[in-house]
Amino acid sequence: MTADARRGYAKGRAKRTEILDQAMALFGEVGYRGASLRVIATRCGISHPGLLHHFPTKEALLLAVLQRRDDVDDAWLDPAVAQGVDHLRRLTGLAELNAARRGIVELFSVVAAEATSPDHPAHAYFENRYRTSVANTERAYRQARAAGELRDGIEPSDAAQQLIALMDGLQIQWLIGGCETDMAAVLRAHVQAQLTVPL
Repeated sequence: MTADARRGYAKGRAKRTEILDQAMALFGEVGYRGASLRVIATRCGISHPGLLHHFPTKEALLLAVLQRRDDVDDAWLDPAVAQGVDHLRRLTGLAELNAARRGIVELFSVVAAEATSPDHPAHAYFENRYRTSVANTERAYRQARAAGELRDGIEPSDAAQQLIALMDGLQIQWLIGGCETDMAAVLRAHVQAQLTVPL
């Protein structure tokens, strides 16, 4: 690859990253349906056709934004690495990480609410995300129970659904309340009450 080709490739990647950043911000501000590709292009200093060169449809852009968020979260919560109590600990750590990424939390909360409609382009994404999140969390609770680290009376399937719901509900409270809710502390207290070992 020539030096010019490398520079062109690096420039294209930088522009793609800028588009994703601006799309994430706008989707968080006005939702998927309220966002315009032309506005995103303008924010990035490119033409509408220039944006379409990187992302041919609005749906493709939304899914790329969501995938970018997942890449960070998946590395943090990889069930092959974090199991049992460690996985539950990492979930509370994820809430701490989210407190430093308001734009991502806002995007997720707004688009998740929109995506309850079956005709929304991210409906299948969120359907799969919730199924996977609950399943991985239930597995962690079952592993904690097998290790004797879960209190009697805690049912892993119920606890998993409750924890994921608590995480999402806390994010909405945090956004509405001016980012003052300590999401990680609330989650830690909730999970710690279910365990026989320190979180």
